Amino acid sequence: MGRRKIEMKLVRDSSSRQVTFTKRRNGVFKKANELTTLCGAEVAVIAFSPGGKPFSYGQPGVDAVANRFLRRGSVRSKPDNINGTAIEKLSQELMNLMNESEAEKKKAEMLDERLKKMNLTCSGKLPLEGLNKDQLQKLKRSLEEMKEEVRESVKQLEASSGLMLLVQKAADDKESHSNNA
Repeated sequence: MGRRKIEMKLVRDSSSRQVTFTKRRNGVFKKANELTTLCGAEVAVIAFSPGGKPFSYGQPGVDAVANRFLRRGSVRSKPDNINGTAIEKLSQELMNLMNESEAEKKKAEMLDERLKKMNLTCSGKLPLEGLNKDQLQKLKRSLEEMKEEVRESVKQLEASSGLMLLVQKAADDKESHSNNA
């Protein structure tokens, strides 16, 4: 009979779907094992059956590979060791960035005031008909300055967000390390 190409679509019959899942799961786990053996790779495969039952394969183990993945490829021997000084430094940087963010909010309020003085509306409509060439050039310069200030604010907010994630990860790692000890 031989092999034949199977159309990739959901198997409608539930008992056939379960049989297909079992065969395919075993094939995937076999390939993962071969990858580990031939390449020395660390592999983890997790699959849930159509009935919701979990199946997993991992070399050296699913937990070890998952933890390494979550730590973005760091060595597998020990969890990240972050001392209190590093966390304090990151916390101080976070506070500085939060202060800068507050200053940027004040700048935004000031820019809003500048817009109001120039009779610009928040609806996006500019009263351009009554402006002469000099006023239009002044408006253009003001908008370009505002655009640059917004870009800087976005950069600072992105940096702040990234730092907040690092501080949170460091705190989580420290907490999990202290719970494991």
